[in-house]
Amino acid sequence: QVQLVESGGGLVQAGGSLRLSCAASGLTVSRSNMVWFRQAPGKEREFAAAILWYGGSSYYGDSVKGRFTISRDNAKNTVFLQMNSLKPEDTAVYYCAADSSLWVGVRSSEREYKYWGQGTQVTVSS
Repeated sequence: QVQLVESGGGLVQAGGSLRLSCAASGLTVSRSNMVWFRQAPGKEREFAAAILWYGGSSYYGDSVKGRFTISRDNAKNTVFLQMNSLKPEDTAVYYCAADSSLWVGVRSSEREYKYWGQGTQVTVSS
């Protein structure tokens, strides 16, 4: 049984930083494509970042590029999202998702990911 548990969300002022964690069980993050999506109120879920099992390459959505960094700790079987220079428009529920099909390449559609966490709220005040 796969479980993804996010943590680290909270309230932060604009310009601040947060680090989200996604602890996985039932799958191996180094053998899965791990991604972060986010969903702001009244908006569709948006791709934020991905780290691929093959080669460990990382990819980012345009709105977070240069400010967010995705990483993983294989020993802890955990994926992280370091968020810097936060803006009010980054306010959203952040979801961790996984695809363990060994697909080679980045996929930014939420339909491609079978496993999801429950989400963690990030609120950035102006």
